[in-house]
Amino acid sequence: MKRIYMDYAATSPTHEKVVEAMSPYYSEIYGNPSSVHSFGQEARDAVEGAREKIAKLIGAKPEEVFFTSGGTESDNWAIMGTAYANQSKGKHIITSAVEHHAVAEPVEFLKKNGWEVTVLHVDKFGLVDPEDVKKSITEKTILVSVMHANNEIGTIEPIAEISKICREKGVTFHCDAVQTTGAIDVKADELAVDLLSLSGHKFYGPKGVGALYIRKGTRIERFLRGGGQERGRRGSTENVPAIVGMGVAAELAGKEINERHEHLTPLRDKLIKGVLEKVDESILNGHPTKRLPNNANFCVKYCEGEAMLLNLDLKGVAASSGSACTSGSLEASHVLLAIGLPHDIAHGSLRFTIGRMTTEEDVDYVIDILPGIVKKIRDISPLYKKK
Repeated sequence: MKRIYMDYAATSPTHEKVVEAMSPYYSEIYGNPSSVHSFGQEARDAVEGAREKIAKLIGAKPEEVFFTSGGTESDNWAIMGTAYANQSKGKHIITSAVEHHAVAEPVEFLKKNGWEVTVLHVDKFGLVDPEDVKKSITEKTILVSVMHANNEIGTIEPIAEISKICREKGVTFHCDAVQTTGAIDVKADELAVDLLSLSGHKFYGPKGVGALYIRKGTRIERFLRGGGQERGRRGSTENVPAIVGMGVAAELAGKEINERHEHLTPLRDKLIKGVLEKVDESILNGHPTKRLPNNANFCVKYCEGEAMLLNLDLKGVAASSGSACTSGSLEASHVLLAIGLPHDIAHGSLRFTIGRMTTEEDVDYVIDILPGIVKKIRDISPLYKKK
């Protein structure tokens, strides 16, 4: 049976060049980067080389890049570290209604522990209005956190406009760029953010490694304690093979980003057009143009998302109904509810995210089989009235 992977937003396959680069650091160059002997210094050189590659990709200085275990840790560190480092100034945080749980949950934790939180509404496309950010900032605001692009619906937020407001008001601005780094041009200096989260496995690097960009001069507390690694900012022995792999993935992304755009955008557009034309009562979620080049998210009326996913899988197609982090939940997506969809429609969500190995034939196959799957599910639905 033909097998097609269309869940790149959940994770991407590790690039073959990344795997090759990582291999020696498991059994040949295996020293601890904190050790002073030659074994350790070889590993240290590899870590610093990867740091330079990632800094180049995101328009940062190497000393502003700190390695973590992934996007979740980076988000948690940005939120919690900023909150505790600046609580003497104020305890007010602003975020949006469509953030990933890696941002939303630490914010909720802080709210339960005495911080004031403003959650900004979004429009029907999932866009945050920069004016809402401006109106919400008070003298006690210490942090604004808005993601670069939404992991479910693909909408790209007006980050540069928001960061300008935060800079003028003297408020730290964090941006979750886990979905955008390596997919579109992400430059921390041009976006003028203070903190930026990224994760290796979203752009063909290994799992279990990420980074947090911390602009020089940004006040932030340590998140992991127990050692002097990462220039005293994050305790824990560095995951050298994964860091090396993430560095190579960043280098490849920098070289191939235009090529990837040219490959993905027409395939995405063909998929969107095909589904909307062939599946009646289907809805495109997210902004029609201000969206990631690989994301196509739909709601199909009178169909459960889980039922569509299972039937697609039986046909060899891997997709999702939203964030992989909440795929086990029966709750409707908070993102889809935030953009104004009712619960019954939000439950019928389907997310296709394509990647470097996706072909036009793959897209054609999905467009061909999806109408039959939808018909099969609707035929047994008591809510669907046959036309």
